[in-house]
Amino acid sequence: MKEKIGENSGKVWVVLSEAGKSNVKDVKKLTKLTEKDLYAALGWLAREEKVAFEEDEKELFVYLV
Repeated sequence: MKEKIGENSGKVWVVLSEAGKSNVKDVKKLTKLTEKDLYAALGWLAREEKVAFEEDEKELFVYLV
């Protein structure tokens, strides 16, 4: 499971490095990950302090730090 999460974290990293600050829904669409896999990957990156989150109105955005 750790390997899968790590691979998915890489997909998220690539999308964010190309797109910059993005809506989590857009990241999900671009990575083609399931919601569960996306949030596991984001949690991994957040734990490593590689991403940050920002909430604007009703949307959640994520970006690389």
